[in-house]
Amino acid sequence: MQCRSHCGACCTAPSITSPIPGMPNGKPAGVPCVQLDEALRCRIFGHPDRPAVCAGLQPSFEMCGETQDQAMVYLTQLEIATTPSAEPRT
Repeated sequence: MQCRSHCGACCTAPSITSPIPGMPNGKPAGVPCVQLDEALRCRIFGHPDRPAVCAGLQPSFEMCGETQDQAMVYLTQLEIATTPSAEPRT
């Protein structure tokens, strides 16, 4: 599967804790990466400064859905489910 132009959900929904060129402290969830271009594609795709978490993320129907909105919902839910909480789960 190829990335969809004008989506950028995977560069917006998740938090990224490693440095990104232009965002030395990473980025919080829901904030678009500064490396997104006008078509919402990664300017540093394939560049060695691209965070490993980004390089390891591969588009799939499950993650991307059929629309940007579907991708944002899926990735936001994944972000929430994988965010460490202050309270232990029971």
